[in-house]
Amino acid sequence: MTLNESDTTLARDLLAIRRDRSPVLPVKADVVRFIDRLLGLLFPHFCDVAYFQEEEIEGELKLLRRDLRQALVPLVANLDRPAEDVVAAVFRRLPEIHHNLWLDAEAIERGDPAAESVDEVVSAYPGFLAIAVYRLAHEFYSLKVPIFPRILSEIAHQRTGIDIHPGATIGKSFFVDHGTGIVVGETTTIGDRVKLYQGVTLGALSVEKSLSSSKRHPTIEDDVVIYSNATILGGETVIGRHSVIGGNVWLTQSVPAYSVVYQASEIRVRNRSESQVVTFVI
Repeated sequence: MTLNESDTTLARDLLAIRRDRSPVLPVKADVVRFIDRLLGLLFPHFCDVAYFQEEEIEGELKLLRRDLRQALVPLVANLDRPAEDVVAAVFRRLPEIHHNLWLDAEAIERGDPAAESVDEVVSAYPGFLAIAVYRLAHEFYSLKVPIFPRILSEIAHQRTGIDIHPGATIGKSFFVDHGTGIVVGETTTIGDRVKLYQGVTLGALSVEKSLSSSKRHPTIEDDVVIYSNATILGGETVIGRHSVIGGNVWLTQSVPAYSVVYQASEIRVRNRSESQVVTFVI
């Protein structure tokens, strides 16, 4: 087979794959452009062009509606409602989403001594970006839009290292500090004013694929703080309100409200001859 014949065969195979799969796949670049422009409209901190006139904002809203309809076209056959209804439902929710995101930004600013302003949080904190994309992706997930919300969450994951499944349920004033390595599973429920540090995993115990629709991830009640690299697993695991979970803790069982869970550390101090070791458990 010549080089040209090989390319022709490959092209034919790839075209067959595209014909089979592309009708159900949105174009990732379209999704990226949509979320970037929507974030820029909601928060001027993200935008390339600042809008100061009502007419300008109305015009951008119309363009965003058009772009979202276009991005949803490949998924129309898999929607349980017309694409226009999805667009209308998402845009109706934008004022409340925007309000809740400001609560998130204010919670981060209050809780982080290094934060000098809410504007700094919105502009520069990866935790806020991950939360913002999650809250938008969650709307599409709630409307049973396939694939699209997962692409949104992966955009945030790639940019921040924070992986929040769009199916998770997260309350108000959510605080992600530093954030890198955080994983929040699909059926996780998080209450109000919860604070997560980097490396936290809210995951599932090993389950069969047949249990995919069950509650597989933990419930975190209001005002809980979970420090770095803690792992909390299982759909029946509930962390009671006002609890503090220390760093590197591994939990697969529930704890009551106002609990403090931590791992004891051991410090071993040797003398110069190394013949004597003094141990402290802290």
